[in-house]
Amino acid sequence: MLYIDLIEGRTPHQISSLLEGVHTAVVEAFGVPERDRYQVVRSHPADEVVALDSGLGIARTRNLVVVHMVSRKRQRTEKERFYTLLARNLADRCGLEASDLIVSIVENEDDDWSFGHGRAQFLTGELT
Repeated sequence: MLYIDLIEGRTPHQISSLLEGVHTAVVEAFGVPERDRYQVVRSHPADEVVALDSGLGIARTRNLVVVHMVSRKRQRTEKERFYTLLARNLADRCGLEASDLIVSIVENEDDDWSFGHGRAQFLTGELT
């Protein structure tokens, strides 16, 4: 599950391009099926987003994209590849500077997921 937070003002086309870039990185980095796609975009007024760096000297703009991923456990190398692919995809597709991308991944277990019908599909064997 991906939650993408933006400062309001992007067009539907810009958001679509951004979502495609995110999904392409997920598929390539984690090897998930093409249709394994759960994305939620939330737009915020500029005064509701504060993203100061923590001493890294990173300057941010109104183009800021914050990606929160909730996922099954992933290997460190997969995560690092995802960060790299995501930054590249969003630069290529959206002109996003790498300094305007923040990513956070929170991991959970198979019993933390239900994709519908009141069942835990990873536990029932419907998904692997």
